[in-house]
Amino acid sequence: MRPKIYLFGDSITEESFCSGGWGSSLAHHFSRTLDVVLRGYSGYNTRWALKVMERVLPAESGGGGAPLVVTVFFGANDACVPDRCSGFQHVPLHEYKQNLHSIISFLKNQWPTTLILLMTPPPIDEEGRLKHPYVENATGLPERTNEAAGAYAKACIEVSGERGIPVIDLWTKMQKFPDWQKVYLSDGLHLTPTGNRVVFEELVAKLRENSMSLEKLPVDLPLISEIDTKDPLKAFEK
Repeated sequence: MRPKIYLFGDSITEESFCSGGWGSSLAHHFSRTLDVVLRGYSGYNTRWALKVMERVLPAESGGGGAPLVVTVFFGANDACVPDRCSGFQHVPLHEYKQNLHSIISFLKNQWPTTLILLMTPPPIDEEGRLKHPYVENATGLPERTNEAAGAYAKACIEVSGERGIPVIDLWTKMQKFPDWQKVYLSDGLHLTPTGNRVVFEELVAKLRENSMSLEKLPVDLPLISEIDTKDPLKAFEK
């Protein structure tokens, strides 16, 4: 049984297996070494994630023991402005931090050897959010702001330091690129193919830092280059 990577998060995770998505790119990258398992839930915040964790990440999920890695990618919905059209998704900043701690504790208790990797929410293009609302928006104000997303990204990084686990700071990384609003975001929140590429590359680099690279992971079954052309079946006797 191959080791697994679980991707646990909101719509940015759920959509990661779309064409060009960061999840599908990850599955392709590790196609002979790891199974990438999607657990993304559009619209969810950390409060709701805690409610469903035991169901979506059971201890013996799929067999094969503990996963090698679990990515935790929440915050974009928690950071919705509370008095605007998506306020029902809002989670106060202090609760968001505590929820991340609780998610990490659940995973550590269930799978002590698993690497937990936090990912901050991405930046928000407020103009893009006004052009692509998900629900009726009578206020004329974006339901998410980049300032709020930055506060939740900072809180995610703080939790990483408090728990001694790695984090990928997408909020900061993406804003280093000129015209990031249109290059990386399709609707002010979700990712373009280029934005997905950034997430994939950051994730692969972070996994490499934690000794999880193609060079160090065992390959599933013999490679064609390892099969003796004169006695092909011999390779399968190991």
